[in-house]
Amino acid sequence: MAETTAAAGLTVQQWDDKFFVEHVQGNRFASEMGTTENSVIQLKEDLTKKKGDSITFALVNRLTGAGVENGATLEGNEEDMDSRSFKLTIKERAHGVRSTSWENQISSIDLRKAAKMALQTWSMENTRDRVIEALGSINGVAYGSASEGQKDTWLTDNADRVLFGAAKANNSSNDHSASLANVDATNDKLTSSAAMLMKRMARTANPKIHPVRSEGDQRYYYVVYVPSLVFRDLKTDATITQAQRDVGLRMQNNKLFRGGDIEWDGMIFKEIEDIDVLPGVGTAGADVAPVYFCGAQALGYGIASRWKSEEELFDYKRKKGCAIMEMGGIEKMLFGSGTNDTDDLKDHGLLTVFFASTADA
Repeated sequence: MAETTAAAGLTVQQWDDKFFVEHVQGNRFASEMGTTENSVIQLKEDLTKKKGDSITFALVNRLTGAGVENGATLEGNEEDMDSRSFKLTIKERAHGVRSTSWENQISSIDLRKAAKMALQTWSMENTRDRVIEALGSINGVAYGSASEGQKDTWLTDNADRVLFGAAKANNSSNDHSASLANVDATNDKLTSSAAMLMKRMARTANPKIHPVRSEGDQRYYYVVYVPSLVFRDLKTDATITQAQRDVGLRMQNNKLFRGGDIEWDGMIFKEIEDIDVLPGVGTAGADVAPVYFCGAQALGYGIASRWKSEEELFDYKRKKGCAIMEMGGIEKMLFGSGTNDTDDLKDHGLLTVFFASTADA
């Protein structure tokens, strides 16, 4: 009697479809990813339908004019809509493993299935690491690779959206390393008052950093990514502790909120343990760590080809390889504040703050 079996290609396709959903849902930054301008991380898949190595995002700043009233003439009094563009370049990335038929025969586990799971985990961690690298990048250069001159130029252009510790006065004439050296281990921790300063800076920056509108309750929030030791200091702040008693129940249906997050005064603080500490750069050699205060369109995620798996046989079908690959790019959204799109670049939806990060005793 003939038996029908699923086609191998169909099985792989089903796995890929399920994997992509799990990849997005399981990513630490998943709740902030979306396809609209209202997302912290805006996702665009334009290149899945056409050829190319870059995707352009439109950045449109809000109107600030007063308009006209009571029949006054509008013609000639229209406001120039300040719109810019940001081009994100994609790359191909892939990883794979290979096992032999004999290894699968003697192993107590299914090595091929284990390989797919391991590759899925790798891809999720790879995406996470690229998001963190993009958040800290200096005009497209990874923070650790940027020169002091590049950091000083970035700080000069972004002085209205960079904060060192709990006081704006810690900025030493837009000298990045000198400003970091002003971050004190006692006075420059993340507290409720420092969080309020961050929010005021976001609202008064030019142009402003727009909050994200929540789909759940139609309120507006900023999302703040905080490294673990800095998050610890925020959790012990008396004002924050008092305010958190009913937050979990009230926010449980909010897409932006997850258990363990802190919500306060229109800000959702998320602990990201993988954000690197900058050792010894603060006052008297204090450790410092960056905090990323995000509004809409902080990052762009352009995709030409989603993460997908491929299998291949080698050596007379005695060895089987499994790989996972993607064509895409994740970058901080930048806009030119000068005459052209690329003049005097500013971080579009992001305020960067450097706080003390004191190790546990």
